[in-house]
Amino acid sequence: MMRGTLFVTILCLAIVAAPGAAHDRDGQHDFDFLTGTWKIHLKRLVADKWVEFDGVGLYRQIWDGKANINEFEADGTGGHIEGLTLRTYDPQTHLWSLYWANSREGLLEPAQVGQFTDGRGEFYAQDKIDGRPVFVRYVWSKITANSAHFEQSVSTDGGKTWTANWVSDMTKTADGAFTAPANTAASSDEDGAHGFDAVAGHWNYHLHRLNQRLVGSNVWTDFYGAGDCFPLWNGRANLDTLVVDSPTGKIEGLTLRLFDPTVKVWRLYWANSKDGLIDVPQIGQFHQDHGEFYALDIQNGYSVLIRFDWTGMKSPSPHFEQAFSIDGGKSWEVNWITDQTRGAER
Repeated sequence: MMRGTLFVTILCLAIVAAPGAAHDRDGQHDFDFLTGTWKIHLKRLVADKWVEFDGVGLYRQIWDGKANINEFEADGTGGHIEGLTLRTYDPQTHLWSLYWANSREGLLEPAQVGQFTDGRGEFYAQDKIDGRPVFVRYVWSKITANSAHFEQSVSTDGGKTWTANWVSDMTKTADGAFTAPANTAASSDEDGAHGFDAVAGHWNYHLHRLNQRLVGSNVWTDFYGAGDCFPLWNGRANLDTLVVDSPTGKIEGLTLRLFDPTVKVWRLYWANSKDGLIDVPQIGQFHQDHGEFYALDIQNGYSVLIRFDWTGMKSPSPHFEQAFSIDGGKSWEVNWITDQTRGAER
């Protein structure tokens, strides 16, 4: 939605940065200013004409500020817009990755990557319009305690000139002006859009993780901790956070789940706070109380089929397993098992 007629082909991690940019700067709290509720006035360029929208967004911190997510809704002369942005920080490169999704298709776009310098944030990706390569730029500027300015622009000449096609002016408002959906399951769910409603809320976790994958290991480590799952887009998306510890270390992660109403499937995106990068999505759907989701990836030099398996979704203890297959699904190695129990709501 934000990119209009853009069709993403590759993720460009090479930043078009200003000379002298401080790449070693620790910017993990650069988006802290966004936390809360904002009124948004949006102008969007459509067919060489600007259309205007007014809306509201709710911005939440994750990982103590090293990530954040916002829900966004607006109405205007161009219709209704409902979207979200997930932002994650990589403590190794000191760069942010900004991922946008529109509720019409439930697909997370490739990241805009960049950082803040002197109070101005610039984030870039490479894309194509009508077969021509372009750069896409996000810019955050004019940031105060109660206001901020955002622009998306496109360049067809390698960054020499830029054309803005999305401009947002934001004003902070009282928290609670944006009402988040209630944590209640839908009465009926014929298309599967509410398959994850039952796991909204606060949970205690027991994680059983295989220490080494695809080497025939049978040594496991147990982790214990907690997490929260809250709905987005009235249940058609949700964000799950997880923090668990063991004697060998800590895992801090998140899963963003988006429902695609056009093909009636879910896409599940995982990220770990160690690098903030989003894995390839697991794609699948629910059949009654059982959800199966698949992706292809590279692990330990193998081309691997990955399966996420959810059962007991409406039970007091939902069960999750991740498994790998290197023979096209003929056999599977389970390497990650979680069991959840309800914790006190916070």
